[in-house]
Amino acid sequence: MGRDLARSTAVVGGMTLISRVLGFARDVTIAALFGAGPATDAFFVAFKIPNFFRRMFAEGAFSQAFVPVLAEYRTHRPEAVRALVGRVAGTLGAFLLALTVLALVAAPAVVALFAPGFAADPGRRGLAAALLRLTFPYLPLIALTALAAGVLNTWGRFAVPAATPVLLNLSLIGSALLLAPRLDPPVAALAVGVLLAGLTQLAFQLPFLARLGLLAWPRPAPRDPGVRRIVRLMGPALFGASVTQINLLVDTLIASFLVAGSISWLYYADRLVEFPLGVFGIALATVVLPQLARHHAAGRADAYGATLDWALRWVALITVPAAAGLAALAGPMLATLFQYRAFGGQDVEMAARALVAYAAGLPGFVLVKVAAPGFYARQDTRTPVRVALVAVAVNLALSLALVLPLAHAGLAAATSAAASVNGLALVWLLRRQGHYRPGPGWRRLGLQVAAATAAMTGVVAAGAGPLEAWLALDAGGRALRLALWIGLGAAVYGLVLWVLGLRPAALRAPAAA
Repeated sequence: MGRDLARSTAVVGGMTLISRVLGFARDVTIAALFGAGPATDAFFVAFKIPNFFRRMFAEGAFSQAFVPVLAEYRTHRPEAVRALVGRVAGTLGAFLLALTVLALVAAPAVVALFAPGFAADPGRRGLAAALLRLTFPYLPLIALTALAAGVLNTWGRFAVPAATPVLLNLSLIGSALLLAPRLDPPVAALAVGVLLAGLTQLAFQLPFLARLGLLAWPRPAPRDPGVRRIVRLMGPALFGASVTQINLLVDTLIASFLVAGSISWLYYADRLVEFPLGVFGIALATVVLPQLARHHAAGRADAYGATLDWALRWVALITVPAAAGLAALAGPMLATLFQYRAFGGQDVEMAARALVAYAAGLPGFVLVKVAAPGFYARQDTRTPVRVALVAVAVNLALSLALVLPLAHAGLAAATSAAASVNGLALVWLLRRQGHYRPGPGWRRLGLQVAAATAAMTGVVAAGAGPLEAWLALDAGGRALRLALWIGLGAAVYGLVLWVLGLRPAALRAPAAA
């Protein structure tokens, strides 16, 4: 079973890698066609608002509450699973449909709430409200998609849910290239692409749900015992699972008062951090949550702790060098990926400042994704909320303190600090409550990772050179040079780990899992 856990993580990570590569192609297309300015700021706000609710009512709090209850039904009441899926789908869909209607009617007020700085620019505010009316219906569609994904993941069918985000990227790329020249304003094509993506993502997963015999007609049933348990678990989890998104929204809210382009610079920097976060962090969390839920439901405390320990070792091994690499190559990466046509050298420099700050928080971002399921699998949604409250307070305080001296980069630094506080506190509480005991070899692994990361960073930072040299290169030259330094950095990191005695066997998934 340990091999299955590792294989499942690799499958999810591989499919997510494909999605993230297409995501970069999407962002390159958006940067080249629309640049960083008032119109793109308006779209990113209109897209971020339903995405915020998506993280709460889809991949976030809903999944964290739904999967443990579903795993319990599968173990103890398999005959009731299909009915539970239909009742949860109906209840969730009815609630989000009502929320969507409200958002469509009150779109200007919603924009004013999430981006109050737009009040000084009526044109940008009006455009954001118009785009929001196109993007918000994405929410109920993607929430039902997440429900289907939760079922498939619980049954060990990880590949289909992991491949589904590819459709969003393809839809946005196609809409930008084909619809933008035909619409006024052209940026409206991106909003249309979001809506089309929601429809295609849901339609893609339904046949696979039917193969399991779990495709049930949605029927609202808020009084159903299983639905009520999920809703009770979701209450506190709405906040705990979405703390990163809340912190990013704080960035957007404050950045709306800064110079035009600030929101876009933060967006492009965040997209680069999202690459390792999605390929590794979210993939690992996706696989770990059903495993932990099954171990808890079956009373296997040793397997539960071993699975957590295995996941946390991989967090240390991957995220520390990834964070250092992102910081060392921030400017070159942004120049290579986005400096075309409307996205200029100044945009690269400004986004690079945010990327360096966001990169520092990458281990914290991933730690939250992996540690929080340790509580959700036990149907404890209150503890992560208490920690999240502290993290949000840290983010808000640091954002206000750093925005004046560092502008948009200060907002990114505050978000990273809050994520680190959140992740470390969750692990500490897991240990304090006796749910997790670190296995042997952690100190040695920490020294190995630190030494290898230092060697890798030194080589890459010395060889990459100043940003001006990258801006002067053509696209092909930048791509080749970036690939060279990324490859060399990875080779140095792996070689130093090997010399220091780290072997793959030390990171093998636990047999009990």
